[in-house]
Amino acid sequence: MEYTVLARRFRPQAFGEVVGQEAIAQALRNAISGGRVAHAYLFTGARGVGKTSTARILAKSLNCPQANGGDPCNQCEICQGISEGADVDVLEIDGASNRGIDEIRTLRSNVNIKPMRSRYKIYIIDEVHMLTKEAFNALLKTLEEPPPNVKFIFCTTDPQKLPETILSRCQRFDFGTIETSRIRQRLAEIATAEGVVVEPSAIDLVARRANGSMRDSQSLFDQLLAFGGAKVTTEEVHRLLGTAPDSRLIDMARVLVGRDCAAVLAQLDLAVSSGAQLGEFVDQLIACFRDLMVLAAGATNAPLMSVGEDLRPDLVELAKVCGLQSSMAGLQMLADAKQRMKGVTYGRILAELALVRIASLEQLDAIAETVAWLRAGRLASAAPGGSSGVGAALPGRSRAIYPPPESGSGSGGAAQEKKSDLSSAGGGQEPDAGPRPTIALEPGNESEIMAQVMMLLPDMMRSHVRGASRTAISGPNQLVLTLPKRYHLSKTYFERSPEQLARLQGAVEQVVGCPVRVHIELDATPEETTETASKSVDREAVRRTPAAEPDVFVQRALAAFGATIVRVDRVETTIESATTD
Repeated sequence: MEYTVLARRFRPQAFGEVVGQEAIAQALRNAISGGRVAHAYLFTGARGVGKTSTARILAKSLNCPQANGGDPCNQCEICQGISEGADVDVLEIDGASNRGIDEIRTLRSNVNIKPMRSRYKIYIIDEVHMLTKEAFNALLKTLEEPPPNVKFIFCTTDPQKLPETILSRCQRFDFGTIETSRIRQRLAEIATAEGVVVEPSAIDLVARRANGSMRDSQSLFDQLLAFGGAKVTTEEVHRLLGTAPDSRLIDMARVLVGRDCAAVLAQLDLAVSSGAQLGEFVDQLIACFRDLMVLAAGATNAPLMSVGEDLRPDLVELAKVCGLQSSMAGLQMLADAKQRMKGVTYGRILAELALVRIASLEQLDAIAETVAWLRAGRLASAAPGGSSGVGAALPGRSRAIYPPPESGSGSGGAAQEKKSDLSSAGGGQEPDAGPRPTIALEPGNESEIMAQVMMLLPDMMRSHVRGASRTAISGPNQLVLTLPKRYHLSKTYFERSPEQLARLQGAVEQVVGCPVRVHIELDATPEETTETASKSVDREAVRRTPAAEPDVFVQRALAAFGATIVRVDRVETTIESATTD
């Protein structure tokens, strides 16, 4: 007797047997019972979630003479013929191999032929997105106004490739992935029906491996039953799939979180030498770090993808140690390594590189928390005596990430907050451990003050301040920065952003140790280059020479272009020289 695979033998034959798509099944059942059946349906979703099976059930319900409440009887000749794919009035077409315009023209010519023995002629087109543009155009008119006894059911995994004109003429149902618990329950029923003893952990492993596809789970389970015999264990599942046991996966996660690079490489070598495929093991690690990320984010009841429920407490503890930021970074590194491993012969090196990088990560959550405390300016006050390190200010952290900010003198908490903002702006210096010596705000110290201020400013602000041509102390606690005329955009930058001007004043206050008002103005004198400045006296003398002053055209040119006369040559002298030569 010829063997029939599990996916075909345990295919659902009624709406009530469709697992994980109860809402869609109920909607179709109600439409049949109420006589509100559309002329075209579109079933979309991932592979193996029941699209084609539901299409067959819908076809049986429409044509079964003994249908009751929208469900077929599955006993009559019509139901059995549709289940076997041999009914003359229900035509199943593979869109991948019948995608041309000629096949659609044949379909159009046969649409007007009445059904042989059933109420409807039903066309089920699987993978309909594979049809060509010309084929869709040929189908469009028939789909819009089909004969009353013709129904279309389209199935696809890629609905975005369908033209909008097709989508607008169909009733669309989106099939979601099936929950792991539902797949586990269905596999247990199949094992009982087959008379095979399977460990619950083995069933759980197959269900998790299916990733929401019932057909994939049944195909794996069928292969497992052929591989394991009358009793199937978890070890046999791992050998068949090329995966590592859950305990080994937890051991790898533990040494990764513990920042032990040598142990990480040893665990990888142990997993591969024990039979785990490298690509499968990386997939397991990706799922593991996904679970760590979810648990670290606070979703403690979310379903796990990497290990069984019995190991959830271990993952919860690892998530607390790893933290959200580190688990996200590790997940990104593993995903990038998996992508780069495709088509190369040095996949293990890429996997080792990713794992060592994860094991070398700093405690990113501690760094993020430290930065937040620095911005709030609370580290100095939180530490005992205001002088301890960050590790003392942050409970539960074993080491300091940054030294503490200095205590403000004269400005109090406001000055401390300004210094934290300056340091976190991206271009300033890190906070020093000791107090910074101040520079007196007195004439003669301008250049030294600005040199220290420039070290505290971020890059963007530093580029605007660097062009100052003069710095002067004007009145009590006032500093005037004079910019050349061509730096008018820099002056506008501070005028339109009061917070940037306040940040500049904060940097000056930090250097001089007292409140300061900074005023920015443009230079009223004409701009001169270094070479021009060195010869300014000579040029003024030349401009006032009798040879240049009477010439009206020269004066207009000087006024129009803002130019100066560099040299005056007499034309007669030039002509005589040329003639002599």
